[in-house]
Amino acid sequence: MSKKNDLGRRKRQHEFELRREKEEKEKLAKKLNAKKNKMKVDGSEKKKKKGASGFAVGKKKVKTKMTPLMKAKAAQAMEVDK
Repeated sequence: MSKKNDLGRRKRQHEFELRREKEEKEKLAKKLNAKKNKMKVDGSEKKKKKGASGFAVGKKKVKTKMTPLMKAKAAQAMEVDK
């Protein structure tokens, strides 16, 4: 009997192929699910609902560095007139 026709070898090969197909299907399903979740709108509590039009996008706060001139003007504006 040749090695190719060995019943144990064919059985193991068949199980290996089934396992590989199952893993590929799971990988594809996980990928599609991740893609679907990525496209969903985040409706968390932080974001406020904006009527029927959808969700408001949270804006990122930008920090600006104050130049010495800007600091002086701010200090001058904050002083109380005597």
